[in-house]
Amino acid sequence: MSDDGDGGRKNLRMPEDDEVFATVTDMLGANRVKVRCADGTERTARIPGKMQKRIWIREDDVVLVEPWDWQDEKADITWRYEKSEADQLREEGHIQ
Repeated sequence: MSDDGDGGRKNLRMPEDDEVFATVTDMLGANRVKVRCADGTERTARIPGKMQKRIWIREDDVVLVEPWDWQDEKADITWRYEKSEADQLREEGHIQ
């Protein structure tokens, strides 16, 4: 087992076509959260059923959201980053 000396850098999932980085600002209940997106928009995001009870989302978590085409003030959460992954995104300049 060799150590390549990269400081533990991981290849992280990056936003695809419609996705944007967001930070959870408030838990609304009923599988909904308030997020502040990287494009400067506050949105109400939905935690999809496949993530419920498997991936726990809390305030200040960094997530990927996909805004709805027909209602821009709403979105679906598609991914949650661990704290170490969020720190790596900040160091690399992808998010503030």
